[in-house]
Amino acid sequence: MNDDMLDRLRAQTGGVRDGALLRFSIANTLLGLSRYAEAADEFREALRFDPTYSAAWKLLGKALLAANDEPGAAAAWTSGIEAAVRRGDKQAEKEMTVFLRRLPGQ
Repeated sequence: MNDDMLDRLRAQTGGVRDGALLRFSIANTLLGLSRYAEAADEFREALRFDPTYSAAWKLLGKALLAANDEPGAAAAWTSGIEAAVRRGDKQAEKEMTVFLRRLPGQ
């Protein structure tokens, strides 16, 4: 079922509906399929459309961590915290701060 959803979402890329939300949806579906590197690429695309999309930063960090890229996850969450502060998204700021603190060596 998720592969069908992924195909339907990807069919909309490059068109008038392409944007941060569509790319976030694609990335989140890929994350659910444990396709972490592809998910990270799509979260980055979402952030290209909207660099203040704190949920995309949060899940980009999770995808990178799942792909064993701790420095990348730390960088994503650090940028995500900055974006959340700019946007006034206190909950995302708190969550990413916790995720960052839980990383080894932080």
